[in-house]
Amino acid sequence: MSRFGKGGPPAHANGKAKGHNTAEEERAEEQQAQQDNGAAEADTAPATDATSGGERIFSYEEDGLAYTVRVFEEDGVVRAEVTVDQGSMDVNAVYFTSDDYSGPSANLGGPLNMNGGGSRFEGDRVSWEDAVAVSHPGLGPQGEDKPSFLSEGDSLTVDLSAASVEDVDLIGIRATSVNGGDSIKGVSGNPEEPEPEPEPEPEPEPDPDPDPDAATYPKVYFATGLNDDDSPAAGGAGILGPDEENEFGTPQLGPDTDGTFADYVEFLGEEFDDIAPGDIVTIIFYEDIETFTEAFRINAPEEGFTSAADMLAAYDDAVSGMSADGDYIAYFATQDIDEDAVPEDTGSDELDEISVM
Repeated sequence: MSRFGKGGPPAHANGKAKGHNTAEEERAEEQQAQQDNGAAEADTAPATDATSGGERIFSYEEDGLAYTVRVFEEDGVVRAEVTVDQGSMDVNAVYFTSDDYSGPSANLGGPLNMNGGGSRFEGDRVSWEDAVAVSHPGLGPQGEDKPSFLSEGDSLTVDLSAASVEDVDLIGIRATSVNGGDSIKGVSGNPEEPEPEPEPEPEPEPDPDPDPDAATYPKVYFATGLNDDDSPAAGGAGILGPDEENEFGTPQLGPDTDGTFADYVEFLGEEFDDIAPGDIVTIIFYEDIETFTEAFRINAPEEGFTSAADMLAAYDDAVSGMSADGDYIAYFATQDIDEDAVPEDTGSDELDEISVM
């Protein structure tokens, strides 16, 4: 939690770096620093959560002090959030630069300068692109309640003039009152770039509940043709529904099926390799299997059923206007199929009546 929260909303410290100062200017700033005795040079602004783009995390750890600087974009502004992880410090200034910057080094001058150790990183000279003044050194009468003073877990946020997060490759922190009295000119580079959290995968659509009014068939038959009276020719094969007793090894639907027309069509495609949708010329539904009283039929188009989907669509059209009062049995009649290619039904010849929509 930001220490700026003690006196109001988190503060975004605003300031602009200038060029190298003259000795007189530096002395004037030092005098002003003593007069202000730690007064913060920050405009307050409410924090928001409207972050966008990526972020970079800079780390510093030395002599009992550890802090991180998170650089991120918020509301179109690049910002740096300084958080103390161990120890304490009074943040006086935040510097930044990019690897591509080659101009003169920004310098806030006086006690806020980054001369000496604050101008090098891993042995290379650093040219700071810009800097933000946060506070003058010294805790003054506010003591540890000074807004820029951070102890473990505290943070403050400042606005940077960088065009984007990617333009911040080095971060410099000028701080005093470190762990009770020291000062640092900390330089951090090689930032971590956390991977954005992946978008949560949408919940899979639940499988639609089976239509409670869909017809279920305890058995269907395949015939190799039609007799002169349009009844199915002898021979062929039967497929048992999932709940039927199977004493003779008759082909049967799996236990996870319902015995709908669609289940039988799918089973046909999976188990009857020698019978394709295009081989089926007629599907006849009988009200009475003893007398072969026909209820309705589905005739294949002249070019035949091109797929199982075509067959299912024709079935849906045929039953769309029917009530659920009839009792029917289904026969698939095929042509141009060798009778030996159709699996023999070794089960009982007795057919159960079923309800169809």
